[in-house]
Amino acid sequence: LEASRWPNGATCPHCGSVNATRLEGKKHRAGLVQCNDCREQFTVTVGTVFERSKVPLNKWLLANHLLCASKKGISGHQMARMLGVTYKTAWFMMHRIREAMKDTDNEPMGGYGVTVEADETYVGGKVTNRHASERNGKRLSPFHGKQPVVSLVERDGKVRSFHVANVNANTLRHALVTNVDRGSWLMTDDHSGYKSVGKEYVGHGVVAHSRGEYGRATYFHTNTVENFFSILKRGIVGVYHHVSEAHLKRYVTEFDFRYNTRTLNDYERAEVALKGATGKRLTYRRTAIAA
Repeated sequence: LEASRWPNGATCPHCGSVNATRLEGKKHRAGLVQCNDCREQFTVTVGTVFERSKVPLNKWLLANHLLCASKKGISGHQMARMLGVTYKTAWFMMHRIREAMKDTDNEPMGGYGVTVEADETYVGGKVTNRHASERNGKRLSPFHGKQPVVSLVERDGKVRSFHVANVNANTLRHALVTNVDRGSWLMTDDHSGYKSVGKEYVGHGVVAHSRGEYGRATYFHTNTVENFFSILKRGIVGVYHHVSEAHLKRYVTEFDFRYNTRTLNDYERAEVALKGATGKRLTYRRTAIAA
């Protein structure tokens, strides 16, 4: 972890000085460093998502590798068994690692000559069966309890996904204009919410799913974003089973990260997540309140 974060030697997270001395006496805990300028003491975990954790660092690194190496995620109970910790501890550790996976790149997606596919889906919640939906004569939507997620995928590029309150013209436009360059070609299905915002882009291709159309030639399709959704849903349904509305954005971040690092091997992907842990904090109080 030090080699990844401090390739040129220890750097003080308090003042930024590189003038530091490692404290190696028996009275000092492993990895403790003291800054010779501000006199503050620190370890490599200070200023990262691993800060102020009583879980041994080797278990943190194992958890990070397991979550990065699993294609569709790993359940909290499975993680707890493999690490030898409680479910509550494993649950919080995984949320901290998902925070490290968060993409901090704010550059617009797409650009001139680039196609960006946009689509929406419903995940999480509980599947409503026929008997429950017709109980007391009240028929519920097949998406009852599920939450909407909008994903933007640049062909041969990255994906950005968002948990939105509802799917309408306003939420779709906000997701698009704040993330996609208007010089891009926009490719969507025939949802009415895309009609007006599609006029703001260089081109807007529409695939009429409502009429049974799933693509024309080799260019007009939304197969790229649909493929991403298939992995996302298999992970939610098959591994996590049920995710709360409060934490859905963190799970979506996890699947975005895996897709965006799909060309890397497991070791390289874990390294990227470790580098993303710097400058981020996620306290249990903040996480528990969200739950």
